[in-house]
Amino acid sequence: MKKHIVCFGDSNTHGYFPVEGGCGRFNENERWTCLLQKRLGEDYLVIEEGLNGRTTCFEDPLEEGLCGLTHMYTCLMTHEPVSLLIIMLGTNDAKERFGSNAACIALGMKRLIQKAQSVKDCWAEEKPNILLITPQNMDERYIDSPFTGSMGRGCAQKTRELAAEYKIVAELTGCAYLDANQIATDGPNTIDYMHLTKKDHYLMAEAISKKILELGI
Repeated sequence: MKKHIVCFGDSNTHGYFPVEGGCGRFNENERWTCLLQKRLGEDYLVIEEGLNGRTTCFEDPLEEGLCGLTHMYTCLMTHEPVSLLIIMLGTNDAKERFGSNAACIALGMKRLIQKAQSVKDCWAEEKPNILLITPQNMDERYIDSPFTGSMGRGCAQKTRELAAEYKIVAELTGCAYLDANQIATDGPNTIDYMHLTKKDHYLMAEAISKKILELGI
């Protein structure tokens, strides 16, 4: 049995990238999840669970099926035995319509992590292993992009405050931790100012693979 690495996230795990007049998806030679698979090799199975718009625990009134908390159990049991769960969420939680702040988003992440840890039957060797990653901050310039209508105002400030909050959550819940802002230094992109560039996907795969090996997974 290979070691199952589940990457649970939103559009930046899915590999979304914006283009003028629409959107696309990075291919299997470009997404950080696929690059991570190549770096780790045949002893690992890296599983992509990135969904555009996903939140930690908020039910979106405009789109169905985006609440991470609701789907965590099913996801983990589908892919058991899980050697490592990587969670990178929070950007969508900053949307104005949820009326939240960084502290509350972090509480949502804490709740999501505790839910994952409670799914006892999914973990390899019966031991929860979770790597929490703070997503890359949104740039203030997102507000002037054509893609910002559904995000609303105030999102950039909220995402800037997540790293400090998430680091505390990681310590409280016993999770490993990385901050994408210390890794994905090429972007954000200059179209919507909220998604990883192709180079940043490469940098993310490089850093995450090193972290996994450090953890002895």
